[in-house]
Amino acid sequence: MINVVVVDDSAFMRKAISTMLQKDPGIRVVATARDGEEGLRVIRKHNPDVVTLDIEMPKMDGLTALRHIMMEMPRPVLMVSSLTTEGAEATLKAMDLGAVDFIPKQLSKVSLDIVKIENDLISKVKTVARRKMRPVPRLRSAAAQRRPAITVKAQLGRAKRDVVVIGVSTGGPPAVQKILSSLPKDFPAGIVIAQHMPKAFTGPFANRLNGVSQLNVKEAETGDRLLPGHVFVAPGGSHLIVDQKVSRIDLIVTPEPKEALYKPSANVLVSSVAKSLGRRALGVILTGMGNDGRDGIRELKSKGGRAIAQSDSSCVVYGMPKAIVDDGLADEIVDIDDMANAIINNLYL
Repeated sequence: MINVVVVDDSAFMRKAISTMLQKDPGIRVVATARDGEEGLRVIRKHNPDVVTLDIEMPKMDGLTALRHIMMEMPRPVLMVSSLTTEGAEATLKAMDLGAVDFIPKQLSKVSLDIVKIENDLISKVKTVARRKMRPVPRLRSAAAQRRPAITVKAQLGRAKRDVVVIGVSTGGPPAVQKILSSLPKDFPAGIVIAQHMPKAFTGPFANRLNGVSQLNVKEAETGDRLLPGHVFVAPGGSHLIVDQKVSRIDLIVTPEPKEALYKPSANVLVSSVAKSLGRRALGVILTGMGNDGRDGIRELKSKGGRAIAQSDSSCVVYGMPKAIVDDGLADEIVDIDDMANAIINNLYL
């Protein structure tokens, strides 16, 4: 049985989340709380496996409560977030502080998406419940994070691969931030990223990455060109594909395929990279639920590309990397702390 505490200042949200979770016989909501102070008390009392935590609350807000949880009694926390720019920025901050993922706040009994939200919530709770959480170290300043840990100058010769494609989901923002903040200004490849996020989140996510990286990071738009030292984040609600022209690599944002489970889809992006660039590309699959990216990586490997998977021990959720490891598609399995170095090394292999 997975025990959950629900913390939210809205009586409707406490009831809605509790009702949805307890439709699964393996989940029990052991307590609810209406603000951060009460939340900390009931978490200490009930020692739940998972906490859902609202961000905007009276007395003690969600970010303050999260800091206390992660320092005193680390465990998987899902933030309850509004799908707005302000909500995105607060949620990204929460993930820096140790939250594993978020669920949308726009719940309504008349919403056509209520069943999907319910299924996602239950799936996320069951997936993260058994994950061992460690205290989150105090965050470095943005200026400190901009100092690159590695350089390219030690490499001999010219890089054989000039495009890196990253697929990532649950637990991804801090992982991607750790990688990009460690890459040097003279990084010899362009980077494209498919991170499972809502439309309102990917722009703030790209801006946040741009602030801690020496590379140029932005949310992708049709007409952008992929160049060394430039990073493009696929916009939420759409797919990103690359198109190799004679002397340039164009980026295209598209709604197709509409039937894809995730938008953006790692499979769609990696497959387009495989078709356009083949052996010139390196695929990187990071933490996330499910197996998105596996089919694309298989296609990339068939064209001579290479692939790296994040290690189980450093993932929030070992789903997407496990899928390519289990299929024998990973050339390397790497801890997130070593991922930036591994990416650079693999550009020359």
